[in-house]
Amino acid sequence: MMGFDLGSILTNLSASDHASVVSMNLFVALLCACIVIGHLLEETRWMNESITALAIGLCTGALILLISGGKSSHLLVFSEDLFFIYLLPPIIFNAGFQVKKKQFFRNFMTIVLFGAVGTMISFTIISLGAISFFKRMNIPSLDIGDFLAIGAIFSATDSVCTLQVLSQDETPLLYSLVFGEGVVNDATSVVLFNAVQNFDLSHIDTSTALQLLGNFVYLFVLSTILGFVAGLLSAYIIKKLYFGRHSTDREVAIMMLMAYLSYMLAELFDLSAILTVFFCGIVMSHYTWHNVTQSSRVTTKHAFATLSFVAEIFIFLYVGMDALDIEKWNAISDSPGTSVGVSSILLGLILVGRAAFVFPLSFLSNLAKKNSHEKINIRQQVVIWWAGLMRGAVSMALAYNKFTKSGHTQLLGNSIMITSTITVVLFSTVVFGLLTKPLISLLLPPSKQLSRMISEEPLSPKSFMVPLINGQDPENIGNQTVKPPSRLRMLLSTPTHTVHYYWRKFDDSFMRPVFGGRGFVPIVPGSPTEQEDVSNQFQ
Repeated sequence: MMGFDLGSILTNLSASDHASVVSMNLFVALLCACIVIGHLLEETRWMNESITALAIGLCTGALILLISGGKSSHLLVFSEDLFFIYLLPPIIFNAGFQVKKKQFFRNFMTIVLFGAVGTMISFTIISLGAISFFKRMNIPSLDIGDFLAIGAIFSATDSVCTLQVLSQDETPLLYSLVFGEGVVNDATSVVLFNAVQNFDLSHIDTSTALQLLGNFVYLFVLSTILGFVAGLLSAYIIKKLYFGRHSTDREVAIMMLMAYLSYMLAELFDLSAILTVFFCGIVMSHYTWHNVTQSSRVTTKHAFATLSFVAEIFIFLYVGMDALDIEKWNAISDSPGTSVGVSSILLGLILVGRAAFVFPLSFLSNLAKKNSHEKINIRQQVVIWWAGLMRGAVSMALAYNKFTKSGHTQLLGNSIMITSTITVVLFSTVVFGLLTKPLISLLLPPSKQLSRMISEEPLSPKSFMVPLINGQDPENIGNQTVKPPSRLRMLLSTPTHTVHYYWRKFDDSFMRPVFGGRGFVPIVPGSPTEQEDVSNQFQ
């Protein structure tokens, strides 16, 4: 009898494993299809890979629905852990690793203003709007905590989609502002969401609001420090041990594992892992990447970019398939009009909530800037407002966390919120995403949107790859891809007393001699010394 039971258990396990293998094969094949079709549509001004993956996911979900007789629409079961622990880290890290640091930190205060203060404003407007409208609609099983959670969920912009619709080279100012804001925004939204989950909301007073604010500042500062420490530690280890003399694999492995370790440590200590891994990527690109051999530089650049690319496609493909999950739609079959009304209200609140901070905060930011070319003009403000309207996987993951259990729910109010979230994500990604590039072309013609700062970063992971891929001599980099413009040479020869000036002195005097970086790597066999001539012109 025991043998029969054991045999049946093993048979069931074997069948389950086979089904999982089949599902993974189909999903990987769909990922390949997304890449091929996305490549074929690359030249169009309307489509991008995220929308392509969404469309393929929707078509595949519809096909699976027909084959399964309306029982299921996806191959894999959605999990917040899958998203936050495995898919989001490579995307955010690669963004920090590739970001133009000078442009990012030049606009850092504006980015924090938009990402932190702006998210608070958007959160407040969406939460108050949800309380006002949804209570009148008599949506069941929703309380004050749910309304505040809705504010946090829909104040989270989609950083992943921003990467698809904005170009760091063509619109560096907009890219640094919108994407940088998106990273801080996602972190702020997650912090707000967790705070709403953990705080006693039976009575909200001034002390509770101050406690929320203090908690956010605490998490922001500690998360940033942890990212810096992890990046500096990786730079110091690689600089001292010279892994590249024996194996470039070890260099690449250390960089990857240290980056992922920073993310998981932030999760372990209940910090903002998004901020941690983003700043870890920035520090690694400034120090660690210059300490490794040429082959490791090529490998890490492509490895990080590839992991990020696959994770982005995976997310949008799954969101498209999950949008047709029949269980969620069956729960609201008796009140489809309510779901449509809720989705429309949420979209309106998102539009109003973003406008309520983009334009006023841009005005405040412009007051603090003396040079007119550094100010954000009204056309750029419109693009920033529009590009940040997209909602994506972060909103989906938070909504699942709040309104479902293991991806399922039977409560009408929760089902309405899940289906409304799916509707808002699909509509905002497709409609707002499709129209972003044409809007940029209309408001910011190419001749006006190219920034003078594009060439000011002489040795980033992205720019360094051009001569390596083309087979050119790295010794000539200083005369080809990394030659700074005359304005920068004038600035360096007669530096002004700015924050960047003092940071550069501190970086050259202490940080780079200790942690390595451009021009501060000792001459040993296998170490990257070919850039010393380039670095000397910046001393």
